[in-house]
Amino acid sequence: MRLLITTLILALTFTSCKKWLDIQPESEISDEVLYSTEEGFQEALIGVYTKCSQESLYGKELTVGTPEVLAQNYTLTDNDAYYYLKTSNYIYTDADFISRKDNIWQGLYNAIANCNLLLANIDSKQKIFTGNNYALIKGEALALRAYIHFDLLRLFAPVTTSATGIPYVTKYSKDITPMSTVGAVLDSAIDDLKRAKDLLAIDPIISKAYIVGYPTESDTTLNTEESNPELFLQDRRHRLNYYAVCGTLARVYLYKNDKTNALTNALEVINSNKFPWTNNTDFLAVDDDKKDRILYKELVFGWYIPSMATTYKNSFFLSSTSGIHLSENAGQTIYETGGAGADDLRYKEWFVSSSGATSNTLNITKYLHNTDNTATDANLHYMMAPAIRLSEMYYIAAECTSNADYLNTVRTHRGIGSPVTGDLNTALLKDGRKEWYAEGQIFYMYKRLNHDIASQNGSSIPASDKIFVLPLPNDEILYGGR
Repeated sequence: MRLLITTLILALTFTSCKKWLDIQPESEISDEVLYSTEEGFQEALIGVYTKCSQESLYGKELTVGTPEVLAQNYTLTDNDAYYYLKTSNYIYTDADFISRKDNIWQGLYNAIANCNLLLANIDSKQKIFTGNNYALIKGEALALRAYIHFDLLRLFAPVTTSATGIPYVTKYSKDITPMSTVGAVLDSAIDDLKRAKDLLAIDPIISKAYIVGYPTESDTTLNTEESNPELFLQDRRHRLNYYAVCGTLARVYLYKNDKTNALTNALEVINSNKFPWTNNTDFLAVDDDKKDRILYKELVFGWYIPSMATTYKNSFFLSSTSGIHLSENAGQTIYETGGAGADDLRYKEWFVSSSGATSNTLNITKYLHNTDNTATDANLHYMMAPAIRLSEMYYIAAECTSNADYLNTVRTHRGIGSPVTGDLNTALLKDGRKEWYAEGQIFYMYKRLNHDIASQNGSSIPASDKIFVLPLPNDEILYGGR
């Protein structure tokens, strides 16, 4: 996505002297002007994605940060440059954890408020839109609102449907939105997603002419993602497209334990045949400019992160002195390299022994692309934080049908030829941890299944809401009357 929206993001601030969700827009352009043109609505929508892609949200923290630390996916030491060690020990009173956690809450509700402001204006301006842009923009805004609320729920509320959840905010207002039960939040998210799915039935990505491919491919039989003359309609996988909505519905329904509808939506993504499995020749390519480490074509949706080259590649993972690493023993345990995982391409391509850090340490190279860190046009398209993968739809189908063949399909494409044995959910958890490494998803699966978290010393951390439910911000409790 090369729309450069930098100043027009409708930034919203929260101050402790006001109610926590009493928000005011701070924009150089008034709402009346912004929402007077189709281009203004487009910019407002892109502004929400831009907000979500900040480092405090999906740009780092919710992808490679806090959820991965909570899932015990990094080997942290006293040389704790990112202040995650206490978080890994679930010390939720730690000031650094509180700051990150509160920024997540604040930032996500900020994005929701922007969605609501857009939605409050769009119906009365329907006549200004050309083509299918009214349905596209409204559908994406509804989908974003649901997607973000669902992640807030997965972080800050129990799984039990009758338990107190979070506020599901559907209006841009100064009034405090009351807390909803977990079940009510799930139902509201499903309602928004179903409406979005209906609106996005016109999404260009559904067309047979829309072919997912690498951005460097000029052959239109291999890639048409940027062939639309309207820039706003290009690179649909960088936004919550029709199939991303199906994937999100599959997630939410599964969380609700509605396996029938979860399966229906997962299969819609699978059976579309829109997202091809990555060829091993691409995954294993020697030339970094040709290597596909993030399995690009398989991404149903991802957050576009322009700063990824420096945030993920140099500082967070590959710094030999202060970066995040994984011990070699832990990596071999996670990927089961002593058994069926000996041929797992994910372990081989996402980790490399570090020469500058502590011995027996692995550098995480999953987000490494080009060696010279040059932000060429081609490389920019790989700067995506995976949000929904094709493989996840296979996991959901496997769980909903108790059919291990779906999981075995994923394993086959990752170089593992032997079929799974034993308990299917345990096998799904193990493979999900491998597949989603540094993507921020496995913690939620542990939580949904109320499953112990595998630590790196061979023991396990007992499943508990004390671990799985992050505390609400103090200001939300104090000023929101929670």
